[in-house]
Amino acid sequence: MQDSLKHLYDPLVPESDPVFSEEDLTSPKKTVQFQERGAAVEGGGRRKPRLNRYALGGAILASTNSILLGYDIGVMSGAVLFIRESLMITPTQVEILVGSLNVVSLFGSLASGRTSDWIGRRYTIVLAAATFLIGALLMGLAPSFMFLMAGRVVAGIGVGYALMIAPVYAAEISPVMTRGFLSSLPEVFINVGILLGYVSNYALSGLPVDISWRLMLGLAGVPAIAIGAGVMTMPESPRWLVMEGRFEEAKRVLIKTSEDEVEAELRLNQMKTNIGVDGSTGTVSARSHGHGVWKELLWRPARPVRRILIAAIGLNFFMQASGNDAVVYFSPEVFQEAGITDNQQLLGVTIIMGLAKTFFAFVSALCLDHLGRRPLLMLGSAGMAVSLAGLGLGSKFLEPPGSKPTWAIALCVVAVCADVSFFSIGLGPITWVYSSEIFPTRLRAQGTSLAIAVNRVVSGAVAMSFLSISREITFGGMFFVLAGIMGLATVFFYFFLPETKGKSLEEIWDLFENEDTASS
Repeated sequence: MQDSLKHLYDPLVPESDPVFSEEDLTSPKKTVQFQERGAAVEGGGRRKPRLNRYALGGAILASTNSILLGYDIGVMSGAVLFIRESLMITPTQVEILVGSLNVVSLFGSLASGRTSDWIGRRYTIVLAAATFLIGALLMGLAPSFMFLMAGRVVAGIGVGYALMIAPVYAAEISPVMTRGFLSSLPEVFINVGILLGYVSNYALSGLPVDISWRLMLGLAGVPAIAIGAGVMTMPESPRWLVMEGRFEEAKRVLIKTSEDEVEAELRLNQMKTNIGVDGSTGTVSARSHGHGVWKELLWRPARPVRRILIAAIGLNFFMQASGNDAVVYFSPEVFQEAGITDNQQLLGVTIIMGLAKTFFAFVSALCLDHLGRRPLLMLGSAGMAVSLAGLGLGSKFLEPPGSKPTWAIALCVVAVCADVSFFSIGLGPITWVYSSEIFPTRLRAQGTSLAIAVNRVVSGAVAMSFLSISREITFGGMFFVLAGIMGLATVFFYFFLPETKGKSLEEIWDLFENEDTASS
């Protein structure tokens, strides 16, 4: 056993370091030390972390659920141009239609934590896809505005489930050294979905008005069917299996997502210790089944829990207070104000924006485990502040009636693309990664669902008020306000979000117990 351990970990530590004995595998203290030694190579070890293909496959299958939300965001930005003409709805109804999905997804987010603890992470993903499928069909067949709203409500519940469960599942199945990349895949797939929505808008824009928007919205049901079927082939979360006392099943999954059986055993012992498994009887404490979790989170939470809540809720608040969803939803209106009036030209510009978002989301995902969460997050938020200020400046020069300065139009297009690109570098992927990894296992499902519920409320509020506020203070004024918010966000991230790169899910708890780690 010692020879196998030495063969596995010699590249990670100096030769003088002691080798762990077989008895150490059952020692929680040694397990943590062993994990830390493996993680310590992030900055200067000789061996780079390898991407486990089994964990990658599971994370990809779970993350494809996020395509549904991305497709809805992208397709609705163009479909609303035709819905307005077909159903003769008012600007206020447009805001309600667009923002309602985000508000309703609040209920899906809140319910998803308890649901996933009850039926498992995998079946919760299937439930999310099935719910969204029903909503997409209702929207595609809607004969009136109220019927269309009913479809948005159903689809919104599915989106709420999907937003919580995809990053949680990816974080729980991932090895420490590649968790950032695998947990950021939901954001990559959201951007792929947005791009598919933009392409769908452009491709279907030449059809009769009453048919084009129905096909745009109804086509969302196709990936939902594929996702529901594909998810059934992936394994259950090992941490959920441990919570259920199904240790052998958890070990089989861990063996497939680890370097070898030794590492799998270490991860399993660490999960048991964190979840509260009785070493002599093998029983799981009631708290690990979700009992008393809301009380532990909200009623006199311990200091580390309180700091975790501030970090997770603050991060999710600023993600949506940045106005990114509203900019994406209403980008055609923004570009119309900039002087681009042809529908196909408008939708063509949105495709460029979608390509930029997708590209930088993928770049960020590749860099997360090497550069860390904090540097990318602060780079993204500071870049958004500068981009939004530039967008506000360009919009101010386009407000007077008459001819529009070409440079101002170009500045607005470049600034919008820069804004969504910086979002994809920082807040986009890191919000899901960070929110899903900082809560301890017993609090993860409900804690993440609470943070995402805040995310959805703010997203809905911004989407349902963006046009109204912009009419009062102009688009330029609105973008200057958003730039100021992103400046505040950068300061918040610096002081309240410690770095989690290279830490196991069980070790992250220690970061929030230590007063000195918040700005390091």
